[in-house]
This record gives sequence, C-alpha cells and structure tokens, in this order.
Amino acid sequence: MPTRDAIAKAAELGLDLVEVAPTSQPPVCRIMDYGKFKYEQNKKQHAMKQHQKTTHVKEIKLRPHTDKHDLDFKIRHIREFLQASDKVKVTMMFRGREMAYLDAGKATLAKVIEAANDVGVIEQHPRLEGRNMILILSPKPKTV
Repeated sequence: MPTRDAIAKAAELGLDLVEVAPTSQPPVCRIMDYGKFKYEQNKKQHAMKQHQKTTHVKEIKLRPHTDKHDLDFKIRHIREFLQASDKVKVTMMFRGREMAYLDAGKATLAKVIEAANDVGVIEQHPRLEGRNMILILSPKPKTV
C-alpha cells in the first residue's frame, strides 16, 4: 500500500509504522507499538545475559623454591578455583639469579599439573615469557 495510506492507518490505530526490511524491493513495513517492541527486545537481551556463564581467570604466583607446605596450600586453592569452573593461570616468577633454576621451576609446575589433573586440564603448557614461566589450566568439561 502507499506510504501515506500506511502512515494514516497506523495513526488511526494509535501505533507506529516500522520499516522491517528496508533493503527489499519494495521496502517492508509493519504497524506495531515500537516502544513495546523495544522494551521486549531489551527484556530478552537481559534474560540472555543472565543465563550466560562467565569464566574468570584466577592467577597463582609461585617461585622456583616455594616450600612444600606453601605449594600444597596454593595447589588447594588451584583445585578450588577449577572446581568453581574458573581458569587458573599459574605464574612461576624468576628473580635475579633464579633464572639459572629453570629446571626447578619446571619441576614445581609438573607437581602442580599432577596434583590438579583430576579436576583440570592443561590449556597452555608451561612456557617462558621473559622472567616468568606461565601455565594455564582450565576446568575439566562436565560430563552428563
């Protein structure tokens, strides 16, 4: 129908004339309450955001010669984070002459991997970035 007739009909009904498909030939319009449409659209988006699961990345920092008790304590935290469906970034920091003890750092990270392998999987294997060795663990996928 002609645009003027459509606008008149929409005004008669107390609604809006909304262009739905402007690229089609001829353009497609719909008579609707635009305010209500926008409100319902925002409501749907809000509901979708609420149902999304966000994963956080928690960071644990270690040193090459971290004591056994301290390491066990940090491993316990890593396990808690993984069970809460968070990713864990384990950073092995080397300061000064500790760069000579890369093997000790790798051994410590191997202990961490072994202690957390039942609740998490390795997302990124340990690799050296500057003076830090970084390992990323993610939670094991839940089986139904």
